[in-house]
Amino acid sequence: MDWNLVFVIGMFAFFIGGLFTGYPLAFVLGGTAVIFALLGNVVEFFGIFVDVNFNWMRNVVSRTFGNVMANYGLVSLPMFVFMGHMLDRSGIALKLLRALQLVLARVPGGLAIAVCLIGIVLAASTGIIGASVVLLTTLALPTMLEEKYQKELSVGVIAASGTLGILIPPSIMLIVMGDQLNLSVGDLFLGALSPGLLLGILYLVYVIGTSAMRPHLAPPMSVERRVAMVEGQGNIWLLLLKALVPPVFLIFAVLGSIFFGIASPTEASGVGAMGATLLAIAFRKLNYRTLKEVLTATGSTTAFIFAAFIGATAFAVVLRGLGGDDVIHDLITGLPFERYGILAVLLAVIFMLGFFLDWVEIVLIILPLMAPVIPTLQFDPVWFAILVAVCLQTSFLTPPVGFALFYLKAVAPPSIKTSHIYRGITMFVVLQMTGLLITVMFPELVLWLPAEAYKPAR
Repeated sequence: MDWNLVFVIGMFAFFIGGLFTGYPLAFVLGGTAVIFALLGNVVEFFGIFVDVNFNWMRNVVSRTFGNVMANYGLVSLPMFVFMGHMLDRSGIALKLLRALQLVLARVPGGLAIAVCLIGIVLAASTGIIGASVVLLTTLALPTMLEEKYQKELSVGVIAASGTLGILIPPSIMLIVMGDQLNLSVGDLFLGALSPGLLLGILYLVYVIGTSAMRPHLAPPMSVERRVAMVEGQGNIWLLLLKALVPPVFLIFAVLGSIFFGIASPTEASGVGAMGATLLAIAFRKLNYRTLKEVLTATGSTTAFIFAAFIGATAFAVVLRGLGGDDVIHDLITGLPFERYGILAVLLAVIFMLGFFLDWVEIVLIILPLMAPVIPTLQFDPVWFAILVAVCLQTSFLTPPVGFALFYLKAVAPPSIKTSHIYRGITMFVVLQMTGLLITVMFPELVLWLPAEAYKPAR
């Protein structure tokens, strides 16, 4: 019997079981590594020898400091988190929603269209999923229900639009993926931009089409509310311009500096953090309490992710010592399919894991095991990474562990039931799969922008 293989299977089973205990991810990952390293010593007394024992854990320290703490690219992670939380409290989303409501007041589905557009803007300027979903739910859902929008359509468009930040840069997930796959974060940012906007466009097309064909599901704003909102506002187009310019300027300052080679993603994260702070000052939203809340939220998010990094490093050290990466490699390459068939299987596995695991677990544990297979299949690693990112978009919407659904339910009015949310997100998951299929069929959607960015100046 191959006891190394038994230990590999046991590690995965113990890890998945540990996740359902409610313990933090970092403790589950690190604890699994320690327990199975100790088991390596225990089984020696019974004449069973595996390639890992507790002495193997010494490698965790050097790997942690050499691969994680010394990674300059990860400096951008807390800066982008700070930027997102500061923008969340700056009041930009509220101003933009009110302006879009006025402009689209006469259009069927105008509120839902506004939510999609704000979701895209928030995604490109914050990337904090929980904040985006809660903000859109709080600001838009009560009004949509008052205007007789269908509950399923309302919650579906809010949940889906609020999760765009996991894909559209600056995305925390892309920073973590760049570290785990040893890829340029700048390339991932540029490569994810078109697929992220594609998903936003698919949502818009669906909302506009549904509203046009079935206007009773998303009626135009009532005359009374429209008159009350327009009164005293002046030129509504000027109001929209004033609400749109600040976030768009910040987006171009961050992503434009990366695209034009002015700054690396790490340096651009500093620009974003400073820009978000200046916007909060300009809108008179920055005070001691706000700054304290933003710094606390940034510290908590960053600590969670880096603790998960350390736990994942320990898990990976023990797993690779047991030959687990070779097991996964042989399993994948042994599939009886050609390379696109194998790609379909990998994406299907990630999609199914998204029902039960968060993106952090999948990116830190599953993705590095799949990555070595990609060069043998002759796929571009940036393209593959973005395909995984698009696929992981669904993990926020698919029950039972769809975090966007929890965020939405926590702040939604009592009339919104879990059944409304589950039915509402179904079509948007289908749209996400459609976006994934389009990205598979047209790799240029991912690869053209990084290629253009690195063309020599003429």
